[in-house]
Amino acid sequence: MNFKVTDNVTYIGVDDKTLDLFESQYEVPDGMAYNSYVVKDEKIAVMDSVDARKTYEWLDNLAKALDGAAPDYFVVQHVEPDHSGSLKAVCEKYADMKVVGNAKTFSMLGQFFDLDLTGRTVVVKDGEELSLGKTSLKFYTAPMVHWPEVMMTYYAADKLLFAADAFGKFGTLDAEDDEGWACEARRYYFNIVGKYGAQVQAVLKKLSACEIAVICPLHGPVLNENIGYYVDKYNTWSSYEPEDKGVTIAFASIHGNTAAAARRFKEILESKGAEKVSLFDLSRDDMAEAIEDAFRYDRLVLMAASYDAGVFPPMLMFANKLVAKGYKNRKIAIVENGSWAPSAARTLKPIIEQLKDITLAEPVVTIKSSLKESDIPNLEKLADELVK
Repeated sequence: MNFKVTDNVTYIGVDDKTLDLFESQYEVPDGMAYNSYVVKDEKIAVMDSVDARKTYEWLDNLAKALDGAAPDYFVVQHVEPDHSGSLKAVCEKYADMKVVGNAKTFSMLGQFFDLDLTGRTVVVKDGEELSLGKTSLKFYTAPMVHWPEVMMTYYAADKLLFAADAFGKFGTLDAEDDEGWACEARRYYFNIVGKYGAQVQAVLKKLSACEIAVICPLHGPVLNENIGYYVDKYNTWSSYEPEDKGVTIAFASIHGNTAAAARRFKEILESKGAEKVSLFDLSRDDMAEAIEDAFRYDRLVLMAASYDAGVFPPMLMFANKLVAKGYKNRKIAIVENGSWAPSAARTLKPIIEQLKDITLAEPVVTIKSSLKESDIPNLEKLADELVK
């Protein structure tokens, strides 16, 4: 796919509609876009490549954009293979092209590829510029957004930010997205970048001096309207503040009894005026969406069956993902189920204690095997605590 982003910048990325799992873990029913760009001035720069799955399609897009010319520079903003996977092929095709990156870029490239770049590297530091003739590229290192070598590139001539993996989303460019940019961008952010909120805050501060009219991410659409909206979303997400008021119920049920209790508790919360209640079956629903909503809303309910003197494994996985992604600044409630020795709550509590700025709602509710009318007062009391 080729299209003009500005007079100087052309999109040459590819859509991958056959990918089932992004990073071998995230469901992508709408596929994935691998973005790449060409900047033309007196000298020509190519911004990143694409996954090796799409090398030949991307090289064709590049050749069309070059229209017989040869690139002078290839900028590696991110070494992850979905963006550098075609680097060796393009270096072999354009033997005089220089490769631009920072010191960490080149140390990591050698770990992934058998690629001799002797005499072809241009090493840049934070804040340095590369002249293309009348215009230039300015580089901003963005370590741990979400790898240590990541850098972003500002093209002042068009007030354009090449944002690496920031501001990306799941889905191909031609996918219909009825829920708008934020839904799949949020799922992408919290599951991939989410742990590194402090680093995102740092790069947002660094870029605040740049006037930005266009954002070119490495996944998802080019953003050229309402830039403040996207920056505000990233500021909220990376500061770990709840985006909306609401309750996420994540349940892990073996035979359906905990699931039934979760559905009843959802009804109770809604009857008491909860602004929004989302419900996830951790055994069957996309866990990445459950993580997304856990971060989106300000309250979270963990409802789980006891299992092997611990907690049912889907809940254990979910709770550990919350820890891995730096979940904080929320209220959490626990409802456990057990037939003879309920153990889910005591297993979950030490995991929750690893999280920062978390309030544990009381009471912790215990159900024995299946929900009974005698359990409802405790659920009502917990609901009152969550909606007050």
